[in-house]
Amino acid sequence: MEKVKLNRHFISDIFFYQEGPGVRKWQFKDSGVKLINVGNINNGKIDLSSTKINISEEEAYGKYSHFLIDEGDLLIACSGIVVENFHNKIAFIKKEHLPLCLNTSTMRFKELPEKKGDLNFLKYFLQTNDFKSQLRKLITGSAQLNFGPSHIRKIEIPLPNLATQQRIAAILDQADAIIQNNRAIVQKYDALTQSLFLDMFGDPVKNEKGWEIRKMEEISLKITDGTHQSPKFLKEGIPFLLVSNIVNNKINYKTNKFISEEDFETLNKRTPIEIGNILLTSVGSYGNPAIIESQMKFAFQRHIAFIKPNHSMINYHFLFHFLKSDLIKREIDKKVKGAAQKTYNLVELKKLRIILPTITLQNQFAERVAVIEAQKQQAQLELAKSEELFASLLQRAFKGELN
Repeated sequence: MEKVKLNRHFISDIFFYQEGPGVRKWQFKDSGVKLINVGNINNGKIDLSSTKINISEEEAYGKYSHFLIDEGDLLIACSGIVVENFHNKIAFIKKEHLPLCLNTSTMRFKELPEKKGDLNFLKYFLQTNDFKSQLRKLITGSAQLNFGPSHIRKIEIPLPNLATQQRIAAILDQADAIIQNNRAIVQKYDALTQSLFLDMFGDPVKNEKGWEIRKMEEISLKITDGTHQSPKFLKEGIPFLLVSNIVNNKINYKTNKFISEEDFETLNKRTPIEIGNILLTSVGSYGNPAIIESQMKFAFQRHIAFIKPNHSMINYHFLFHFLKSDLIKREIDKKVKGAAQKTYNLVELKKLRIILPTITLQNQFAERVAVIEAQKQQAQLELAKSEELFASLLQRAFKGELN
């Protein structure tokens, strides 16, 4: 297909956009109209189950009435977002989400009355390297996105005619639907593993099967966290990982932060990396575990906890799935401290109560999980292929190659 040169326009000339107001804590209510926040926008969807912050109906329909969200609005999170994860912080509002009010660090887009641009087309542009590249040049602190209307005002979008925008968005919708289907299959394998855990061991909180209970520190040889001192970062070397590198309970080694071999040797004395150790995020996106599955060298920040299980007492696959359990995550939620920056500290982690079935039963569980994981890996390969196809189509679309 012949490449077409696309004219570039400022987003502000094509779409209406608006950031939420800075509502103060003393205005929060237990009931009324919900305020949306950054944490409610995840994986391209709106989830309001995790927020209890409301403002009064009097304020919502009074002084903040022009911030009330409408069905079909396109919302994004615009503060504290890791650049690589920004595509997950974009979602459309549906009727069942309403009534709902914008809050600070969230922004909405609408089509203008003269309809110069398609909102679905904009959704896909916001996921491109083009958008992220422009944004990085406009903001400070490129590791995280913190931006507002003043930045959006300066960003350009390559724009074909409206009919072509809609056709391109439809093509990308189809590619995205394949991703969602493959993702659902992967999630079914995760659900199967959780179901197996409950069948074999029961509710790990209620412990109706009467297993021995031990504290985390009693079944671990070491519990600590990453370095508290910021090392000298290099352009290449040993990867230095952040909380954002724990993705879908896996360690993602892609980073722009590296340290020297000498610094690694110093840090590794405190947290010696071994297969079967477990990392657990403890600040911000807390409570997400990942198993160290290779001897690859890396270091990590203090917001990641390090657990070295005693393998004679506990199978690390069992411990990992114990920590992944939704029931245990709720227990962790109860011990989290802080408002602006939620933290699950090491003191609470060490006291976390662990059920301890026989090591034979734990090993049987690990063997069955290995079979499920092998099938899941095939599904993940299909998911990766569909994501690669989507990424290719996305970049081509905004280079004028899908017109």
